[in-house]
Amino acid sequence: MRNKILSFLLLLFLLLVSVNPVSAQDTNGPVYIVQAGDTLSSIAVRFNVSLDDLMKANNITDPNVLAVGQQLTIPGLEGVSGVLQTEVVNFGDTFRSFVRHTQVSAEMLEKLNRLVSPSELYIGATMIVPVQDNQPELTVRAAPTNGQSLLELAVEQNTDPWTLVGLNDLAGTWDGLPGDALYAPGSGSGQTSAGLPSAFLSASIPTLPLKQGGTAEIIVKPANGVTLGGTLVDKPLHFFPMGNGNMVALQGVYILLNPGIYPLKLDATLPNGTNQSFEQMVLINRGDQPTLAIAVPPEDPTNMEQEDKQIASIVAPATPTKDWQGKFDLPVGLPICIKDWFGTPRTLTFNGSPYSYFHGGVDYGVCSTDHPFDIYAAAPGTVVFASPVATRGNLTIIDDGWGVYTLYAHQSQFGVTVGQQVQAGQLIGQIGATGHVTGPHLHFEMWVNGVQVNPLDWLNQAFP
Repeated sequence: MRNKILSFLLLLFLLLVSVNPVSAQDTNGPVYIVQAGDTLSSIAVRFNVSLDDLMKANNITDPNVLAVGQQLTIPGLEGVSGVLQTEVVNFGDTFRSFVRHTQVSAEMLEKLNRLVSPSELYIGATMIVPVQDNQPELTVRAAPTNGQSLLELAVEQNTDPWTLVGLNDLAGTWDGLPGDALYAPGSGSGQTSAGLPSAFLSASIPTLPLKQGGTAEIIVKPANGVTLGGTLVDKPLHFFPMGNGNMVALQGVYILLNPGIYPLKLDATLPNGTNQSFEQMVLINRGDQPTLAIAVPPEDPTNMEQEDKQIASIVAPATPTKDWQGKFDLPVGLPICIKDWFGTPRTLTFNGSPYSYFHGGVDYGVCSTDHPFDIYAAAPGTVVFASPVATRGNLTIIDDGWGVYTLYAHQSQFGVTVGQQVQAGQLIGQIGATGHVTGPHLHFEMWVNGVQVNPLDWLNQAFP
């Protein structure tokens, strides 16, 4: 009798487990690996699924508990498998080249990224791509030249024409058009960048997406004898050699530019005098500047605007010599204390009317233990201005080359003169309270190709 009761209880337990699998994770669907900054809500929005369905599929009871590197099954994506990764669209990428590069069908990319038009593939856009186990990474890009057969191109890439046909979804070995960006097996840099005219062998923007107050770094490898130019938004680009045949243009992004997509254009003049151009839209995101406005003592806005125009004319030339290497140095001694950040909205009252603007640099207070008032050059360069002005007080401007300038304002006294060559870390002045201030501090400012940028980016990252 006892054995019968035990058998009945065991059978009942097995039945309950089989019909109530609520604790088991639903593994049907692709996997997404949680990245820094992700929230469960943002992931749900990204993949167009409800938060409840995402939690249920992953047996999650608390949506606030999420760890970087955690694997989440994404429900509702029938026919999709593998690990979902993200790739940022770079200069020259097209929808067609993206399909070839990722080896994911056009229909799948459209479904995962909810694309309705190829124009949505702008620079800086983040694309969701499923990656299968043992899927080869295609990074070698090449394009048939005029009169070159697919067989000749395949020999150059150490492969065969039928492999190129399969990887690039061509109709046959006759289907390779001149200038069409094709992918070949293997890894490394190819001959051309996808979708670009022949004058541009490659083009990239290392840090994407761009942001308000940031610095765009545009690297192009031109064909032999090609002269480069171009524009970002409405600013002309100036290219300088950086080695290995590459040219780079550094361009500040105006902090008050509305977030959105803007034109980036490359121009090339060939040795025979003909021109080629390529244009693509680029995403510019909001910067990391403060949003809370602060009030400052009254001052005539006309004086401020005239001074900004004066500064803009001084920092306009893009001299061809790059004086710095790597990151810029701190302009003050340690320890530091920052009194105000780049981009802080500011308001002042003049003649009873409000005037709004933004803080164009970083303010360092007098906090150093050993050298509390010393100001140091953040990078090597040439002093191009050392005089008093109304708002910034005693101001030193150093040309660091390639359109990059560092400014040191509100000094009590100057330590350098115009025309003097300085080195990074060299003493160039003393912190003071000259100009439009409420107390002694160093206002450290940077301009890149005629636009004010966040100096902290240059202290934390090497350009180019």
